[in-house]
Amino acid sequence: MRAPGPLRHDGATMTCALCGAAFIPSGRRRYCGDACRARAWRRRHQPSPSPVVFPAATPRRGVTVYECPECEARFVGQQRCEDCGCFARRAGLGGWCPHCDGAVTLAELVGDGLIVEDGRPR
Repeated sequence: MRAPGPLRHDGATMTCALCGAAFIPSGRRRYCGDACRARAWRRRHQPSPSPVVFPAATPRRGVTVYECPECEARFVGQQRCEDCGCFARRAGLGGWCPHCDGAVTLAELVGDGLIVEDGRPR
């Protein structure tokens, strides 16, 4: 057998379910006034927040210069050496030079320490 809960006395004060203010309840009132009741209804019925949409990640392989450790040939966006077939190491971000038609990194163009990649100066 379960013990009965505390009896409700209409003359005792009750705290508002929203703001915590004390009030004298009458009937089944849960809020101290109409303002708190309306605010509680708006909180219960507000639309759910829209989901955060992140932009798609852009691949950096097409703008990365790779250098072969064997023959020191440079390639843009290609990780495997065409001549010796070994995997090339990453030299940095860059592209093809319009003057000499060779692969050049941005660090070579502007100087060391000015290019920040992945949060670290290179």
